[in-house]
Amino acid sequence: MKVMKFGGTSVGTPERMKKVAGLVTRSGEPTFLVLSAMSGTTNSLLEISDYLFKKNSDGANETINLLEKKYFAHAEELFTTEASKTETLQFMREEFDYMRSFTKDLFTSFEQKSIVAQGEILSTNMMYNYMREQGIDAVLLSALDFMRTDKNGEPDTQYIRKKLNAILDANEGHQVYITQGFICRNTYGEVDNLLRGGSDYTASLVGAALGAEEIQIWTDIDGMHNNDPRVVEHTESVKRLNFEEAAELAYFGAKILHPTCIQPAKYADIPVRLLNTMDPDAEGTTIDNVTMRGTIKAVAAKDNIIAIKIKSSRMLLATGFLRKVFEIFESYQTPIDMVCTSEVGVSVTIDNAKHLQEIVDELKKYGKVTVDNDMCIICIVGDLDWSNLGFETLATEAMKDIPVRMISYGGSNYNISFLVKANDKRRALENLNKKIFNQ
Repeated sequence: MKVMKFGGTSVGTPERMKKVAGLVTRSGEPTFLVLSAMSGTTNSLLEISDYLFKKNSDGANETINLLEKKYFAHAEELFTTEASKTETLQFMREEFDYMRSFTKDLFTSFEQKSIVAQGEILSTNMMYNYMREQGIDAVLLSALDFMRTDKNGEPDTQYIRKKLNAILDANEGHQVYITQGFICRNTYGEVDNLLRGGSDYTASLVGAALGAEEIQIWTDIDGMHNNDPRVVEHTESVKRLNFEEAAELAYFGAKILHPTCIQPAKYADIPVRLLNTMDPDAEGTTIDNVTMRGTIKAVAAKDNIIAIKIKSSRMLLATGFLRKVFEIFESYQTPIDMVCTSEVGVSVTIDNAKHLQEIVDELKKYGKVTVDNDMCIICIVGDLDWSNLGFETLATEAMKDIPVRMISYGGSNYNISFLVKANDKRRALENLNKKIFNQ
């Protein structure tokens, strides 16, 4: 069995939803289908939740009515038989009435997650009814019956595997199994969500639980590119990446994939393919555990970076200095991206300014602190093991005319990172494109 996940853009119109149904069934093989909410729906549901938190029932009801109208129009165009249309519209009315019920009571974060979950519930119901109308042997499974997080908010993989396989054993022989991405229950049984990676994470967890032959992530772009196509011309999709390379690219700016969501597939040794719903015959990108030795795969950029330098002569030979510095960032739950040290100082980068002032105030106890805003991390990804002579030289030559604040190399065998000013980003990406990819 293969797992196919389609994002919100892929199911955003009736025509695209029909296309998805065709893609899912064209191989004739049993398929597990994971769907996101229709594009724009989650934002609308969050807006509804915000009105409810603010006790503005009129604003919430108006937004609910607009969203309901959009879905009714979608269903009218999607279905050809009155029976399927009537059944789906009735389900939708019940869902939107459920949302309206929250305007009469106290609204909490638990209710908010229940509201947000309705997007995936609506999209999967429509797809299920459409497939049945087309004579496709499909079954709709609720992710809330098997997708669960533990007390730390992490997926409970043993529970997921046990429950999902039991559900499939009770529903043998169908061509398509449909479920919702993103949503789950927490350890207390409350409706929750997976946060990082959303529906991609669901697909990876399902694939690992079932021992799938392949996990396909369908979006509106043909895989990961070797550079940022929004900034650089003549980019190409990368045909193959290993999981480490894909995670580096995802973390450092390739928004097509969240770095966390492919971990279950990596550990289960299941290949992940990134494919384009708008161009289904494009090769896309395959991600697996195979390393192509001695190759640079891609360049990515991460924006909105802040560099912090702590300089202190007391650091020389002082044990515990770095520990004290890192504990400050940990206490404010602020992750660090890059780290560079010398005998008398340490420089780090962060991408979250929420607690910047508090962090700087704490760091001033240990030395002089300098902050550089509006920075950008440029990351070169591939098999960059130190035994591959010349790769670091190739990268630095491309950056020779660009001021570099920090360089990180050696922390991973898969990337070299440069910290530059944000207004030098375009030039850095273009120079690397010419030097590395001859484009």
